[in-house]
Parts: sequence; C-alpha cells; structure tokens
Amino acid sequence: MDYKKQHFTGERALFRIRGGQIEESRFDDGESPLKESRNFQVRHSTFGWKYPLWYSKRFKVEDCVFEEMGRAGIWYSRDFELDHCEYTAPKGLRKCRRFKVRNSHFPNAQETLWWNNDFELENIQALEAPYFCMGSKNVRIKHLELQGNYAFDGCRNVTIEDSHLLTKDAFWNAKNIVLKNCYVEGEYFGWNSENVTLIDCEIHSHQGFCYMKNIKLVNCKIIDTDLAFEYCQNIDAEITTPVDSIKNPISGRIVVPAVGELIRDDERLDQKATEIIYQ
Repeated sequence: MDYKKQHFTGERALFRIRGGQIEESRFDDGESPLKESRNFQVRHSTFGWKYPLWYSKRFKVEDCVFEEMGRAGIWYSRDFELDHCEYTAPKGLRKCRRFKVRNSHFPNAQETLWWNNDFELENIQALEAPYFCMGSKNVRIKHLELQGNYAFDGCRNVTIEDSHLLTKDAFWNAKNIVLKNCYVEGEYFGWNSENVTLIDCEIHSHQGFCYMKNIKLVNCKIIDTDLAFEYCQNIDAEITTPVDSIKNPISGRIVVPAVGELIRDDERLDQKATEIIYQ
C-alpha cells in the first residue's frame, strides 16, 4: 500500500508494514511509527518524533528531514539507504548493519553513528559531533566534513578518503585504520591505537601519535605537532615537513626534513631501535 500527503500521529502509526511507498508525509506526536517494517521507501517526508525506524529492514529514505524531536531515529535496523537527508535529530543510527548514507547533513550529530557494522558514508557533513562513529566496525568513508572531538574511538577496520576532520583525541583505541588524502586537526591524535596508515595526509596535532603500534605515514605533512611518537612501536614514517619535536619513540624509522627538538630522556629505551633520517 502506498501513502501520499498523509499526516501520521499516534504510537506505531505504520507498525510492521510490508512494502509500499510513503511520500510527502509527516510523522509526529507518536513514537515508533515504522518499527519492525520491511521493504519500503520514504520520500520527501518529515520525521518529527522519536524512534521512527527501529528494527526495520530493506528500506530507503530519500530527501527527508529528521527534526530535533525525531531523536534516536534509526536503531537496530539493517540493509538500508539514506540519501539527501537533513538529519537534525541527535542519537541517530546506532547498532545498525549494512547501510549507506549519502549526500546528507547532520547539523547536530550528538552521539551519532555509534556501534554500527558494515556501512558507507559519502558526501556527509557532521557538526557538533562528539564521539562520532564510536565503536563501529568495517567502515568506508569518502568526503566527510566533521567537527566534533573524540571521533572514531574504539573503531575497527575504517578507511577514510578525501575528508576534513576537526577533532581532538581522534582515533583512540582503534585498530586497522587507513586515511588517504585527509586533513586532520586536533590534539592527541591516535593514542593507544594499532595498525594505522596515513597516505598523503596533513595532520595538526599537539602530542599526536603516542602509545601506538604499527603506525605508517606515507608522504604526510605533520604541522604544529610536538612531542610526537612518544612510546610508539614499529614506526614507518615518511614526513615531508619539519616536526616541532619528537619524544621517546620505542622503535622504527622516521624520515623527516628536520626536527625542532629530539627528546630522548627515558633511559630504559634502546635509542638505536629508532632510526631518524634527515632528508
């Protein structure tokens, strides 16, 4: 059954629908309108109240608005797409699997995209976004503009390309991270993470790259960065700009034009285990 220019109110207004299209309609004044639904599309519509798309499968939402009270909008759902959406509500998209979000704007991305698996983001702007994508796995991202600290904490298997990230304490406690052609600005980049590769990136980070294992930088600019690589193991870094200071790396190889200050004041470390090549 299809619905057009409808105003849905009350709890579970279209609970467990199977198939159909919803167009130019509004959901408000009632929780969980499309809970447990399957195989449907929503276009040019507005979600104005809580929990609209929980436990749903195989759906597409296009040119829609999630208003501020449409919070906790998509949880526990799978196999879906969002395209050209204005997602104003906080706490969106949690514990979902196999989905794509494209060409969408998240102006209030508080607690958004937590604990998801197997998803793609493309052409996304996320603002006011602390802990963006926390605890998520198997993620591919292109053209993300992000403003919000603590991004990607605890993530696994993430590839990000052509993106601009303003976020301190980013990529903490993470594993298997690849950034290509990205700009990252924020203090304390990457602490306690493993298997992190940056290719053609520009990083601005006070005390970045510390307590890491298997960190690789290829043709990267490291600007306004001091006390870098403290207690890092197995470094393989090719840096094209001078670094303000490097402190107590454990092991590896760092190729760099110049270092403002090389600090080696931990007697426990074997200084020969880390090679600094000025080039």
